[in-house]
Amino acid sequence: MRKTGILMPVSSLPSRTGVGEMGAEAYHFLTLLKESGIRIWQILPMNPVGYGNSPYQPYSSCAGDELYISLDTLYEEGTS
Repeated sequence: MRKTGILMPVSSLPSRTGVGEMGAEAYHFLTLLKESGIRIWQILPMNPVGYGNSPYQPYSSCAGDELYISLDTLYEEGTS
């Protein structure tokens, strides 16, 4: 079975902080994908980048980069 997908790094999503994050814009993007019939969203690794800012040479293979945490979503979820 064939499926359609897109490659777009999370850092390419719009946000008020200037770096894409897993918040409202990510949910909106997923909604657009679903409405378009696109079933796969491929992202780049979300580890803290190492030398040369390459996502393929992270400082840690087990950690996630805190830049991708949406502070707005974190606040909303924490106060509800």
